Amino acid sequence: MAFTGLVGASDPDILFDYIVPPNVTIVDGNFFTYTKIRGFFDVQNSTDTKSMAASMVEFPALNGQSVSFSILQLAPGGVSAPHTRPHATGLFLVLAGQFEVGFVDTSNKLYTQTLETGDMFIFPKGLVHYQYNPDMKKPAVGVAGFGSASATVVSVPKTLFETNIEDEVLAKSFKTSVAIIQKLKKGLGSKVLANN
Repeated sequence: MAFTGLVGASDPDILFDYIVPPNVTIVDGNFFTYTKIRGFFDVQNSTDTKSMAASMVEFPALNGQSVSFSILQLAPGGVSAPHTRPHATGLFLVLAGQFEVGFVDTSNKLYTQTLETGDMFIFPKGLVHYQYNPDMKKPAVGVAGFGSASATVVSVPKTLFETNIEDEVLAKSFKTSVAIIQKLKKGLGSKVLANN
């Protein structure tokens, strides 16, 4: 008789109300407050693509709490490249504009949706997903909550084309030429955004 089971990873349960880092000497309301998102929305009619995270790296009070957060603004026609979050489910809420979103499950089925302001979409933990702003005139803004204090992101384009995987391996994997792979690498540079 064979026994198979699923292995799941999640943040460990803590034995205290919260975890105080060794370098913190005063715990008051300031420790539990994160103000670095102030100013994110200050630039009126900004058409930049930008993102900001609030994970336990940026906001140490999240350590042990199994939650984190990010904000994403996509420029008109902007994209958050395909990426995955191996440790966290993401719940995405559109604050302004429109997003086309999608994820691919483990059977390689693509699930997509067009979201309007006020709509929410869930990205299951560990699955490759993306966000795209189809509006060519206005930016789109969304927020994501994650079920982990460390919602690490793994960018598919960066992982494949900005690491040291040999060009020949990539060419054979994509059934193309080394020249095409080199062209893709050159075109990507460090322009890939995948923080959400």
